[in-house]
Amino acid sequence: MFYRDERLALFIDGSNLYAAAKALGFDIDYKLLRTEFMRRGKLLRAFYYTALLENDDYSPIRPLVDWLNYNGFNMVTKPAKEFTDSMGRRKVKGNMDIELAVDAMELAPHVDHMVIFSGDGDYRPLVASLQRQGVRVSVVSTIRSQPPMIADELRRQADNFIELDELKDVIGRPPRPDNHHSRSERFETVDD
Repeated sequence: MFYRDERLALFIDGSNLYAAAKALGFDIDYKLLRTEFMRRGKLLRAFYYTALLENDDYSPIRPLVDWLNYNGFNMVTKPAKEFTDSMGRRKVKGNMDIELAVDAMELAPHVDHMVIFSGDGDYRPLVASLQRQGVRVSVVSTIRSQPPMIADELRRQADNFIELDELKDVIGRPPRPDNHHSRSERFETVDD
């Protein structure tokens, strides 16, 4: 699935990967994740996308964001917006799809293989476009959760589907009660 001499780029949809790993009962060790993909090819970039709640005095995701930023990840963040929907439920609006898609399109001429850590079906047209440009695309998510976290159309479009549960022993650690994910990654994010 991977070739040692291929130029790789990782695109991590933070809230989507967090939800998938949580559904499988483990946390991601990002140092191990980066090391694993450096082993699989020539890792050029590893992007991590997340929305941050600005009105929190202390954001629990801030230590993770800082650690990733100092340890080889390109952080892409934007302010999340909280609102209450018509049913009175608190929601967070912080979709990072466009930012991820723009970065992937800009980097496409410089890489051989992109790995997208998300199951969001909205990425299917992006994957198709990258493939037309000669880039191989793998998608990391899970079909083993209830419900499955990956959209069927995205899984079918990708050159390669990597089951997150099968990476658990390589990039996972047991969940900690004080996990470093903001409330925005625990709430449903809403598209614009």
